Amino acid sequence: MKNIARYTVTAALPYANGPVHIGHLAGVYIPADIYVRYLRLKGKDVIYVCGSDEHGVPITLKARQEGVKPQDIVDKYNAIIKDSFAKFGISFDIYSRTTNKTHFETASAFFKKLYDNGDFIEKTSAQYYDDEVKQFLADRYITGTCPHCNNENAYGDQCEKCGTTLNATDLINPRSTVSGSKPILKETSHWYLPLDKYESFLRKWILEDHKEWKSNVYGQCKSWLDQGLQPRAVSRDLDWGVPVPVDGATGKVLYVWFDAPIGYISATKELTKDWEKYWKSDDTKLVHFIGKDNIVFHCIIFPAMLKAEGTFILPENVPANEFLNLEGDKISTSRNWAVWLHEYLIDFPGKEDVLRYTLCANAPETKDNDFTWKDFQARNNNELVAILGNFVNRTLVLTQKYFDGKVPISNQLTDYDKQALADIPTFKKNIEENIENFKFREALKSLMDLARLGNKYLADTEPWIVYKTDVERVKTILNISLQICLNLSAACEPFLPFTAAKLKSFLNVTEFGWEDIGIKTLADSHQINKPELLFAKIEDAEIEAQIIKLQNTKKANESAHTVAIPQKPNISFDDFTKMDIRIGKILEAERVPKTKKLLKLTIDTGIDKRTVVSGIAEFHDPAKIVGKQVSILANLEPREIKGITSHGMILMAENADGELVFVSPDKEMKQGSLVK
Repeated sequence: MKNIARYTVTAALPYANGPVHIGHLAGVYIPADIYVRYLRLKGKDVIYVCGSDEHGVPITLKARQEGVKPQDIVDKYNAIIKDSFAKFGISFDIYSRTTNKTHFETASAFFKKLYDNGDFIEKTSAQYYDDEVKQFLADRYITGTCPHCNNENAYGDQCEKCGTTLNATDLINPRSTVSGSKPILKETSHWYLPLDKYESFLRKWILEDHKEWKSNVYGQCKSWLDQGLQPRAVSRDLDWGVPVPVDGATGKVLYVWFDAPIGYISATKELTKDWEKYWKSDDTKLVHFIGKDNIVFHCIIFPAMLKAEGTFILPENVPANEFLNLEGDKISTSRNWAVWLHEYLIDFPGKEDVLRYTLCANAPETKDNDFTWKDFQARNNNELVAILGNFVNRTLVLTQKYFDGKVPISNQLTDYDKQALADIPTFKKNIEENIENFKFREALKSLMDLARLGNKYLADTEPWIVYKTDVERVKTILNISLQICLNLSAACEPFLPFTAAKLKSFLNVTEFGWEDIGIKTLADSHQINKPELLFAKIEDAEIEAQIIKLQNTKKANESAHTVAIPQKPNISFDDFTKMDIRIGKILEAERVPKTKKLLKLTIDTGIDKRTVVSGIAEFHDPAKIVGKQVSILANLEPREIKGITSHGMILMAENADGELVFVSPDKEMKQGSLVK
């Protein structure tokens, strides 16, 4: 194993066409942040690099939809994302963006070196073209049916339903997302990176030299390699992106998958003039944190690019996570089915660590996992509040109550006391081993086991009872409990940074780091500060509000995608004129006994006052609809319903979720007015 002098840690560049959601946090940014915070606490030389990915077709599509420029879109979402990360405690050393000058220069120079070295293949091929708008259809400018799973809305670069990477020409029944028309094939020239040339190198580097990689990463790489690698285009016919820096490339930009990972390098250039030692020194460990949809880019394509360039180090590990679902459904930006970070920070102020804890404890490290608001509440109330918070609060409150907030002197230790203190280094060791092997859920469990140790120790020794008969014994109990609190203040810092800072403030300490865990102690008579609660319970009403928000989102999605029922058979105009539809007013309304759906209405039709029975009770309060004007089919043959003769029918519209809405005039009309 090589000697490691420093670490370069990258987190996948979030796409600047929308805010960050919990899936991004659980998959990439929380595990990366835990890892980096831990390395810093260990005194390692580490940089944590990220930034907004601001090129590609989804950006231009969103700009087109909103009638603005692509730069307006990326400016908006870069600001939202950067601010959200900062408030949430994601501790990047730099958060850059791929539309800045340094990145354009770095990406252009990288391409130019490979171009000058003859590493690219230039070839002409037939690609889809929208003749109506005179534009080639790259990636998400085209949709069609996936040839693998028959999803009718697959994109030209990937099917989001089955996850298969595609070429636009693979699609069945392709259509332009710009005009909706059927595209034609037209020849265009592009540059390709011959991945097949690097296949033997990649096969050895991954399958032989990095068997320690996570099974999901290793397995996906092996699958790609076993299928045989093919040349991959590095340019696109677009007007948004880094221009291809060669003569005759007007209207062509670097493909976003080629452009984006170079963003890690350009961001490091912005951060430090010594950037090369973080990217070109053999004693640097490069680690990419990504989601599973980026494995092929970071494990096969980017390493092939770096190998071709020749002066850069390759990643030592790429600990990709699987996907996080939300309440049993796949998180989707386009369907607004997500918990957005910037909204969470508004809805749950001061609870940044609660979300960090929940997403780490339930992280999709080996398989897709599900986030639910009920689990979020339970994690907070049953674990953070009841275990960690309860132990710390009881320890500090009893110290204030019995010893004026001064650390009491420890007396003779029992075997139980000695064991409690002796266990602390074991928890530290477990946390270290799990973090260094990218097992963050297990690391967090070890942290909470240390809190459980303290909670159990305090419950078993019962200082609130012993104080009545043996004050000296209570001094020892609280001294040991305070030492456990002190160790927790450092141990929880990678996972719960806001909590760590708060706990150190309560303990009135500043100089207690990772290497002090299990070694240094609070001095006798050290004055602690007045404690507050580390965590507060989350009430049912707060959770219910979030669940209702999601339910409303689901209803809106269903409504937006509802397909109108087929038209009924044609009728003659004479048939239509036989219907006597009038404007009437509801004079009285009451529920029909022993029914859930029926209301008995008295309606003024302009020609008479009549009784109508209507099945709208599930959606309309009878007291609130009196005086409302409605459309009534007046010449419908009378019908007996539940012993009441109904003379007519109220016209209602039914929305996607079955709700019935009155068909009413938009201004007051005279009763009896005909609807024609």
